[in-house]
Amino acid sequence: MTLTATPTDVTPERLAEARKAVLSSSIGAALEWFDIIVYASFAIVIAENFFPEGDQTLGLILTFATFAISYLVRPLGGMLIGGYGDRHGRKKALTLTLLLMMVGTVLMAAAPTHAMVGAWAGVIILVSRLVQGFSAGGEFGSATTFLVETAPHRKAYYASWQVASQGLSMFLASAFGYVLFTQLSKEDLYSWGWRIPFVIGCLIGPVGLYVRARLTEPKEFTESTPNEAPIRATFTEHLGRVVTGSACVGVATISVYLILFMPTYAVKNLGVPASAAYLGGVVAGVVTMVGVPLVGRLADRVGPARVMVWAAVGALVLAWPLFAIVITSPTVPVLVVSIGLLGVIMAFYFGPLPALLTTLFPSDVRATGVSVAYNVGVTVMGGIAPLVLTWLIGLTGSLNAPSVYYMVVAVISLVGLTVARRRYGAA
Repeated sequence: MTLTATPTDVTPERLAEARKAVLSSSIGAALEWFDIIVYASFAIVIAENFFPEGDQTLGLILTFATFAISYLVRPLGGMLIGGYGDRHGRKKALTLTLLLMMVGTVLMAAAPTHAMVGAWAGVIILVSRLVQGFSAGGEFGSATTFLVETAPHRKAYYASWQVASQGLSMFLASAFGYVLFTQLSKEDLYSWGWRIPFVIGCLIGPVGLYVRARLTEPKEFTESTPNEAPIRATFTEHLGRVVTGSACVGVATISVYLILFMPTYAVKNLGVPASAAYLGGVVAGVVTMVGVPLVGRLADRVGPARVMVWAAVGALVLAWPLFAIVITSPTVPVLVVSIGLLGVIMAFYFGPLPALLTTLFPSDVRATGVSVAYNVGVTVMGGIAPLVLTWLIGLTGSLNAPSVYYMVVAVISLVGLTVARRRYGAA
């Protein structure tokens, strides 16, 4: 599939349908990422409420372990929901993912704490994360495929709006964190205040369902012959593309999760108020919202892979000095600027990623292939990141351990991008 279109393809009807696709996909992505970001950002509060094991580090590890376990089902969700979308339609897959997200969000918002039901509290949190992990596994690939197939032209630009909506989620979740940590007493925050963002998340879902119910299947899908075994075809005919796509996901996902990890990192290791890290998250969210669509336009002109290579090199070069400065000068302005820089790297890398992944797979397995590639990459390099980083810092005693992890992932992504360009013709 190419990322360009002939002038005759760009009709008012297709433009209107593309805008509707952007709105519906963005709502789903916003809900998915809002819950993920809130969970990671409020890790300290959740650890005390649901995993009060006495040792704060152990409580955090259990909280992030639950977070990481939910990512183990994402490739499964991507494979099954992506396959469902390739057989029965993108619209049906998108409706299913949003319904599952809503179930997980309601469970999280209403979950009783350890003080109420004992160890069952942690089980309920785990079930919530597993449901949302399975749902999120199918959301990205299905939504990305739907956006790219619906867009009449400027496909990288249209696909980038799904990532921009994640910036909105980062902005809102960080803003909630900043307001709640600064305006509520610790007692109120830990007893009921942390639930507020999850309750807000429950209100987003019905709006998304309403919009998605009015979508039209992309012409590219309806005019093609559905693959009756897209999962088998993905692994038997396109395994190399899956591995390559997974490697390409690296810098995008680690940049996101480093930003999410920062509130915990700032409070536990640097003695900086959590509100400062949340303020940095607000900045990163704004950078993503504004920057990603602009980067999408750039990717349509010069090619997604080229833009992503620039960003990956930037991550490799800046990782060590960025964390070194934060460690030696742990002040609010330094932390905010550092998180903002992570947001810039994320915008330049993540923005073109959806378009690049869709070019790797043919239409009959596109939702499955993109879903599996994306979620394997996110699980291996991103979802486990908060857990691994907490463990690495404890093991080595080095506060700069996250930068080493960041650089390793950047190298993996550069290798993936090189293969995507030279072997699979990615622009």
